[in-house]
Amino acid sequence: MKIAILGNGGREHAIADQISKSPKLNRLYCLPGNAGTKFIAENVNIDIYDFDKLGNFVDEYKIDLVIVGPEKPLVDGVVDFLTNKGIKVFGPNKISSQLEGSKIFTKKICEKYKIPTAQFGVFESVKDAYKYLEKVNKPIVVKADGLAAGKGVYICEDLESAKKAVDEIFNGKFGKANQVLVEEFLQGEEMSYFVISDGKTFKKFNTAQDHKRVGEGDRGKNTGGMGAYCPSGLINKELDLKIIENIIKPTFEAIKDMGETYKGFLYVGLMIRDNNPYLVEYNVRMGDPECQTILPLLDSDLLELMLSCCEENLENQIVEWKDEKSICIVLCSNGYPDAYKKSVEIPNLEKIINNNNTFIYHAGTEYIDNKVYATGGRVLNFVSISDDLKKSRESVINKIENLSWVNGFYRKDIGFKIIDKWELFQENLKEKNYQFR
Repeated sequence: MKIAILGNGGREHAIADQISKSPKLNRLYCLPGNAGTKFIAENVNIDIYDFDKLGNFVDEYKIDLVIVGPEKPLVDGVVDFLTNKGIKVFGPNKISSQLEGSKIFTKKICEKYKIPTAQFGVFESVKDAYKYLEKVNKPIVVKADGLAAGKGVYICEDLESAKKAVDEIFNGKFGKANQVLVEEFLQGEEMSYFVISDGKTFKKFNTAQDHKRVGEGDRGKNTGGMGAYCPSGLINKELDLKIIENIIKPTFEAIKDMGETYKGFLYVGLMIRDNNPYLVEYNVRMGDPECQTILPLLDSDLLELMLSCCEENLENQIVEWKDEKSICIVLCSNGYPDAYKKSVEIPNLEKIINNNNTFIYHAGTEYIDNKVYATGGRVLNFVSISDDLKKSRESVINKIENLSWVNGFYRKDIGFKIIDKWELFQENLKEKNYQFR
């Protein structure tokens, strides 16, 4: 089979790596890809938002399946465009993609189908938003409605900062805004939950916890994600059942009631409080960097699973996982998530030796004249799998330190909520002479 993957990030490199292992694969193309995908696929420099050019490529190269990595082409309707040309596409259509494309769309579904989520208000003017903000408790969350690359969310501690957030959204910081979403601040622990769907049924994927803040201890500005680990330490059988029954099933029911069919990955961003799940947001694709830490643990053929979704035959597939844990740490350009230098060489990358348990997935990179250059804020994803998260983290940090890239930085505490806090808990118990089993 000839497969084309749309996108150029770490998520797409991880998907390409898994697809490359399938016996069904004949040729793999990444559009446009990056310095990492270059070595397992053919990179093709095509603007994936120019649907006519994309369609011409698919026709000319006789592509059997298109896999859509990022959210924007999904929200823009690339699945509808290619499907109308008779091309198999893995990913949800334009209407279904509004689960991510419009936070207000999702909130209205939650309201109608009684999906547990934060209390919220939707406002079409600064004046009305101000009135609401003046009478609700703080902290409060203010959100831009559309896609904002993970940065259109403000957690506001006081009225002044909340009003500033409203002003910035209505003034077009994240594109033209006719509405703003204000919602209750949920206390708890975040978890990323994933399913794969063919429109008739769905299968659970693995769980993860993302670290969005730029600084250690989850401090500082929001980013696209500084790292993640898998599986989440929060998941248990009771919680799993609540997520499926109270959130996932009603959401797919809502999509079906609209006369639509959801095919692809669904990312469920959750806040867990007292072992109860609350929906924070949906993404209509794999998360990034969650994808980079989840897929190395997949024992099933990813291409086979994706094809079964397109052919509405997922029910007959078994999703199997390695009985191990993984961690991903993102190496970023100095200055990220604000301004950073581009086209900066990353020397000595070829000296980093990977094996069956360690991986490097490229994100913002380019390969020029046999050299790798950093072109984005998030540059490289270092991943390790083992039977112990602490060992995995140590392995990743060791590789990053061996690279010694002076133009980048990373968080050393990814997974701290489960690794470091558990160790402190153990130490406290030892002091009290408790026995461990």
